[in-house]
Amino acid sequence: MPMDLTGKTALITGASRGIGRACALKLAELGADVAVNYSNNRDKAEEVVLKIQEMGRQAVALKADVSKREEAETLINETIKILGGLDILINNAGVVRDSLLIRMKEEDWFQVLSANLSSVFFTTKSACKYMMKKRQGRIINISSVVGVAGNAGQANYAASKAGVIGFSKSIAKEFAPRNILVNVIAPGFIETDMTDALTEQQKDGILSTIPLKRYGRPEDVANVAAFLASEESQYLTGQVVFVDGGMNM
Repeated sequence: MPMDLTGKTALITGASRGIGRACALKLAELGADVAVNYSNNRDKAEEVVLKIQEMGRQAVALKADVSKREEAETLINETIKILGGLDILINNAGVVRDSLLIRMKEEDWFQVLSANLSSVFFTTKSACKYMMKKRQGRIINISSVVGVAGNAGQANYAASKAGVIGFSKSIAKEFAPRNILVNVIAPGFIETDMTDALTEQQKDGILSTIPLKRYGRPEDVANVAAFLASEESQYLTGQVVFVDGGMNM
């Protein structure tokens, strides 16, 4: 039976581009109505909304800095108000501020932890109140292979993404009795704006660590997110799914 999300409502943070955009389009393709969160680029978010509406689904672009509790809570409430509910939450928003630890500014440490980890706490805490009343829900948090393996120059990013994994496993145990499933996707190197900025030498070095010898595509992550959002994953919670071309074997 093909995956079907008809009648479901999803919110994806950081959905105006990259992995978030691909997740929004994939879930809509399977029948979900989608709230497209963005922090800066409204035009890109509206492009995603238009594509979803062309599929015959409801969609709305909602601006919010989810690293701020008040804005995260408003985002959840607005999604429920406008789209009529919230069945699926994908926490994808995040930033990078790379630097070797000895040169890392305190503000860069806290900004990355706030955007990548505290945001997940804020949105999840707000969304779970609604999901617990309904006794159902899917929460999918986007981490990274760096959160498991680490990476020189990314101590702040690695710490934030490792935190997402620990947070997700803990709340998976808390929410399971209410049929709210919580899982993590840990992408490897995915073709996004970040990889576009790499030099050819850097790209060659990264590819040498990937058994499949190619970068992932945002759609590779979105396909796994769709499975985790669907009824086909109903006995899966507290898991980390690596979408990394075999890097973490």
